[in-house]
Amino acid sequence: MKPHIGISEKHLKSTSDILSHVLANEMILYVKTRKAHWNVRGESFMELHRLYEEHYKLIEESVDMVAERIGKLGHNTIGTMIEFTKLSTIKENPGKYNSSKDTLKELLKDHEALVVQLRGNVEDCIEKNKDSGTADFLTWLMEEHETMAWILRRYLD
Repeated sequence: MKPHIGISEKHLKSTSDILSHVLANEMILYVKTRKAHWNVRGESFMELHRLYEEHYKLIEESVDMVAERIGKLGHNTIGTMIEFTKLSTIKENPGKYNSSKDTLKELLKDHEALVVQLRGNVEDCIEKNKDSGTADFLTWLMEEHETMAWILRRYLD
């Protein structure tokens, strides 16, 4: 049954497509943050190990919220790694194990790229799709990634 929430089916589909891309990026970033957590080494091991754990737990929660938002809009949610990697603009680095500093830089770059994407998605949801609910949700998500990026950036100052 399709939702009747004051948004046309065309706009619901468009917003769901936006959210699918967000979901794909969130999943890839989640996996990359897990990899960082599992492979951290060096003098700041425990501190970074805990930081990455905190971040992947936040990202894991957002993954579920994005997926549920797609369902609320009456559409199916992608759910395979093939779909995630196909739609994601954040890329993995198989077989590459960075230094702690390079890992921080890479994750920072990914969070910042996601913030830029989300900023544009918020505008599209408001202006093109007339969906202020999803725009509010994506604004919250953007702020979460801004905070994680800020924390990573502080390690690199």
